[in-house]
Amino acid sequence: MTDAATLSTAGFDLTPPTEAERERLEANLTAEEARVLLHHGTEAPFCGGLLGEKSPGVYGCRLCGLPLFKHETKFESGTGWPSFYAPFAEDHVVGVRDTSYGMVRIETRCARCDSHQGHVFPDGPAPTRLRYCINSVSLQFVKAGAPLPDPLHRGDKIT
Repeated sequence: MTDAATLSTAGFDLTPPTEAERERLEANLTAEEARVLLHHGTEAPFCGGLLGEKSPGVYGCRLCGLPLFKHETKFESGTGWPSFYAPFAEDHVVGVRDTSYGMVRIETRCARCDSHQGHVFPDGPAPTRLRYCINSVSLQFVKAGAPLPDPLHRGDKIT
């Protein structure tokens, strides 16, 4: 962890990447990942590689590795994007008002690196009634028991 780490309620370091760290992380993105994560793009529905993923595990930010969603909160929404009714921890995602394309909605971003993940809507299942509609390309799936990616070398672990 960094010297002045900001820890999440789940114990993860939320300190944003330095400029040098961010450049290194961004250099590893594909063109499609960069379009979505950095430029607020959206992948086509029903095309994402994680849409049908049903294994136990954690969905983390593709850019910085912060855990964003647990497999237990994933559900089939029929929208064509992976959908979750709750984040890994409330402070791991940030909502930002989005008025693009003539709509008013809440964009979902990673709380650590500010990368675009998708949007959250108030039409999900109980218990939250929320639907986090997330781009597969914004996420990386880590099977239960496997170590989390730690591209920022923060020592983050699920305990």
